Amino acid sequence: MRLGGRCVGVPAGCERVGQTLAPRRGRGNAWVWIMVALGCGLLCILILRVGFDHLIETSEPIDTSVPTSMLMLDREGRLLRAFTVEDGRWRLPVRLDEVDPTYLRMLLSYEDRRFHTHAGVDVWALGRAGLQRITSGRIRSGGSTLSMQVARLLTGASTRDPRGKIAQMRAALWLERRLEKPAMLQAYLTLAPYGGNLEGVRAASLAWFGKEPRRLTHAEAALLVALPQAPEARRPDRHPQAARRARDRVLERARLDGVIDAVEAAAARAEPVPSTRRPAPLLAAHVTDRLRREAPRRAVQRLTLDAALQARLEALARERSARIGPRVSMAILVADHGRGEVLASVGSSDLFDASRQGHVEMTRALRSPGSTLKPVIYGLAFEDGRAHPESLIEDRPSAFSGYVPANFDLDFQGTVTVRQALQWSLNIPAVKLLETVGSARLVARLRRAGANPVLPELATPGLAVGLGGVGMSLRDLVLVYGALAQGGRPMPLRERAAAVAPRRAPEALRGAPVLDERAAWFVGSILAGAPAPRHSATGTLAFKTGTSYGYRDAWALGYDGRHVVGVWVGRPDGAPVPGLIGLDAAAPILFEVFARLGPSTPLSPAPPGLLHASSADLPPPLRRVQDGRQSRSSPVDRPEIAYPPAGARIDLGLTTGEARLSLLLRVRQGVPPFVWYADGAPVVREPFARTAEWTPAGPGYVRLAVVDARGQADRVTVFIE
Repeated sequence: MRLGGRCVGVPAGCERVGQTLAPRRGRGNAWVWIMVALGCGLLCILILRVGFDHLIETSEPIDTSVPTSMLMLDREGRLLRAFTVEDGRWRLPVRLDEVDPTYLRMLLSYEDRRFHTHAGVDVWALGRAGLQRITSGRIRSGGSTLSMQVARLLTGASTRDPRGKIAQMRAALWLERRLEKPAMLQAYLTLAPYGGNLEGVRAASLAWFGKEPRRLTHAEAALLVALPQAPEARRPDRHPQAARRARDRVLERARLDGVIDAVEAAAARAEPVPSTRRPAPLLAAHVTDRLRREAPRRAVQRLTLDAALQARLEALARERSARIGPRVSMAILVADHGRGEVLASVGSSDLFDASRQGHVEMTRALRSPGSTLKPVIYGLAFEDGRAHPESLIEDRPSAFSGYVPANFDLDFQGTVTVRQALQWSLNIPAVKLLETVGSARLVARLRRAGANPVLPELATPGLAVGLGGVGMSLRDLVLVYGALAQGGRPMPLRERAAAVAPRRAPEALRGAPVLDERAAWFVGSILAGAPAPRHSATGTLAFKTGTSYGYRDAWALGYDGRHVVGVWVGRPDGAPVPGLIGLDAAAPILFEVFARLGPSTPLSPAPPGLLHASSADLPPPLRRVQDGRQSRSSPVDRPEIAYPPAGARIDLGLTTGEARLSLLLRVRQGVPPFVWYADGAPVVREPFARTAEWTPAGPGYVRLAVVDARGQADRVTVFIE
């Protein structure tokens, strides 16, 4: 019965079925069944998920620690050289911030659009690829993600059959649970194949474009995206047309996805594809190979070398060696003598030139140093007060206990100043001074500099050492001249960069001085005035040349206020090279190296306490260098310091702050006038008296010397406090 649109007359809880009334079913029971169904579904999903997780977690573990090439970097982090891994592959490590961002966007656009959202497998991409296979009969687009490609590269498993593909997906899911997305992308950039033995985008960029992947053109970036899909079939040096087609497809995809615009895509397609593979970077081959052997487990080694300077000097060595003649090699060593850092080290003129024995590192080969040790001989004479740059010395035929040296030109200059004798590299004056200062002392000072002079077995140092009768390397000589540049202080030399480069080598590493500061400055001032090679300016740097016996070695060593440079020219096998002279062969290269270092840094100023005078104005003992043999012939008449005695400790109140007292100086024997020296500097001149007084500047050890009118001398070392 219906009243006003409502049904009435039907008992509550009943509904009309046909013409009969039936009880209504309870709605609560329906909801129960719905909840049960949902619970069963969720339980099934959970069971599937747990089973799936178990399947992934029980996958065979994958070793993600892939060995990469050892890198040798310069002081600015630029690549000097890389070494292949054990299987001969170039696999250079790379970080994401070292790769062009446009390349990364192209890569993700072309290879894996949903890389940042999927868990290792892109279901939509796999479904699309499968549908295309069914509808067209061939694969028109791939379904592999970058994660799946990394899994394949790490495991080496084949993915040509369904079982291999499933294993690849399982491995990709396992990796995604252990690697962050940036780490996964970095693994791809390190492992992707690029043809031949190239792996990783960094090795590919260096091989195909000759540069780091930090800045790439759009065409270069597209080619690097395309190559890993078929690295051998698309090698630009073997299949340039296939490489171009693949590159252009990547450019078109990048245009469609908005990575680049149409104008950029058209310009990129117009760029040629590289036709040759470039050699791997190989700078400072000898140094890097030696350091690799010394630290084979250090994956990245930062050196003090400057890659740009190294490249320029290696090119210079190749060019100049070819000019000099066949079989001639060359070595160049450049250092910052304040920091003690090697900036460039050229071990040979051409590493791959067998005729020049380019594999031999000539910066460390033992050779005869010729006349290059003479500056130290003169420095010792200045230090002892035996000579002054303006002292007169004889260059006449002389014999020294059976040793009869001669000058290079077989001529003699007669009476010359010490300055001229060193600048002209005269042999007789050098041997005379060496006999006076002592050959053993010269060798000891070379060792103080860090050099390792090598004498014949069981031989003692003789006078021939001063003219090249000892084995020295170019590195040894650079250490010696670096000490001269540093005012006589040893120069520690290093090739590996420190975490924080010091402005100057720590004094604790320097050790005992090679020469007194004043003596070292005198030597530098003389060498700065030496005759320069043609077309070179004199006075810009202190330098010395040398030529070994038989024209086997030509040397040039020099320094300015910042750099010290050594050059060697000769044949590695030690054979003579007629006409090979230091001034003609090595010195021009030395000056050119300094020119490539930039503006010259002035030499250090003169230290206090120097005696500046002409020969005539010098004290009588210094006007003429005395013959050491004559001074030893009359020991009774030689002056002898009576006070202070050698090794004495004398309290003058210098350490307690009391008023300074003068030190009494007393000499017996000898012929007046007497000149007293303190650490090589003249401090007192007494025309007649045998006693004198001198006030030291401060406490510490001091070396006192007295020289009489005949140039004979006596020395003591005392400690003043």
